[in-house]
Amino acid sequence: MLWIKTFHIVLVVSWFAGLFYLPRIYVNLAQETDENAQDRLLGMAYRLYRFMTPLAALAIALGLWLLMGYGLGSGQGWMHAKLLGVAVLVVYHVMCGHMLRTFLARANTRSHRFYRWFNEVPVLLLLLITALVVVRPF
Repeated sequence: MLWIKTFHIVLVVSWFAGLFYLPRIYVNLAQETDENAQDRLLGMAYRLYRFMTPLAALAIALGLWLLMGYGLGSGQGWMHAKLLGVAVLVVYHVMCGHMLRTFLARANTRSHRFYRWFNEVPVLLLLLITALVVVRPF
């Protein structure tokens, strides 16, 4: 199980790296007026999303494997809260994909300020999920 946990952690870290960087590309896309630069940023965003989606799926799959291996017994409210945080993270990931499709269609209506705030969400989720796993408050 320790190898599964190791790969789970590496995949989660890699997924978060993508979740930190992709919205930053969106900030630049929302500000960019040069079409060639927009095309380059769109290519970067598209490739990054295609790369990080399998990482997310594998991280979740290994997390479920760990959950089945260790079990989810009573008195583990921290785990329920962590799973809720992961569900919110998955929704965030899907939202990133929707935003990417909006940019690819050249239909973005949001400002770079929106994407700057949107970019902070994974930081908060990482803090919350990590605190739940380490501190186990419930």
